[in-house]
Amino acid sequence: MIDLQNVTKSYATGVQALNGITLHVDKGEFVFIVGDSGSGKSTLIKLLLKELEPTSGSIKVNGINLNKMKSKAIPKYRRKLGVVFQDFRLLKDRNVYENIAFAQRVIATPSKDIRKNVPKMLSLVGLAEKYKSFPKQLSGGEQQRVALARALVNRPNILLADEPTGNLDPKNSREIMKLLETINERGTTVLVVTHNQEIVDQMKKRVVVMHKGVIVSDERKAGYKQNAD
Repeated sequence: MIDLQNVTKSYATGVQALNGITLHVDKGEFVFIVGDSGSGKSTLIKLLLKELEPTSGSIKVNGINLNKMKSKAIPKYRRKLGVVFQDFRLLKDRNVYENIAFAQRVIATPSKDIRKNVPKMLSLVGLAEKYKSFPKQLSGGEQQRVALARALVNRPNILLADEPTGNLDPKNSREIMKLLETINERGTTVLVVTHNQEIVDQMKKRVVVMHKGVIVSDERKAGYKQNAD
């Protein structure tokens, strides 16, 4: 599903963000990536999104070798990933329905399918009645739910969440994590980058700890259940 072999990333400034990391994530896993600022978490996500190229090492996602991917293939590859950020990145001039529908329109989904898919996603994230609302009319937690619905509407088999609770209060943070867990239980592989140690401690998931560009710990918590391929 996700396979990094001896991946190094050095920037032109001389900073080495990743130093020979090897990481394998199986289909259906839920994995937390944690670590201090500067540990390499964000660089890892950018490499998986093909926003950056590794200095050395290999990266495969869904059986695709990212090292050999041509530029023209990147947009199509990214559309098969679900991505959620802490700043939501919603289109401010479009309502909730249109924000989610937009993700389908860019891949030319037929209108009749969009009309079926968007309400399903809104029901999944508990916002069925907010479809006409604009982002500024929603709370932070609701905006993140819209972002999740948008990330999931194209049925990605991998969801990357970069600090998804970073701008939320504890209650909303727990609700978003519960949603991510539900999404994972439906078969989506989930990677969550977070600073929220309380949430990590509460959830019995695999936890990968990074420090100064290396993986220093990779643990499955008590009660963790390995999903089958």
